[in-house]
Amino acid sequence: MNIEILHIAECPNWEEAGRRVHGALAATGRPTTSIEYRLLQSSEEAAEFPFAGSPTILIDGVDAFPGSRTSDLACRIYRTPTGFAGMPTVDQLVEVLNERS
Repeated sequence: MNIEILHIAECPNWEEAGRRVHGALAATGRPTTSIEYRLLQSSEEAAEFPFAGSPTILIDGVDAFPGSRTSDLACRIYRTPTGFAGMPTVDQLVEVLNERS
């Protein structure tokens, strides 16, 4: 399983998203799975990936939370059980990881 987090410098949520992905990986029995981080620095670069705002979490090259793609270098909003947030919850990540295994 390949996990990559696409992010921009101006959006701080990618760091906590990475911690949450690590927590979800541990909870699903994959604690040694590595996460790659890709800093996107231009709209042209963002257009090359399935980018939907920062952070976008890819599992095997596919957006873990499919939404609309954008080449805008902006923060992403996720729908969570407690409302909108800058990243998904660990439980949401666990659910996605279990679906993809």
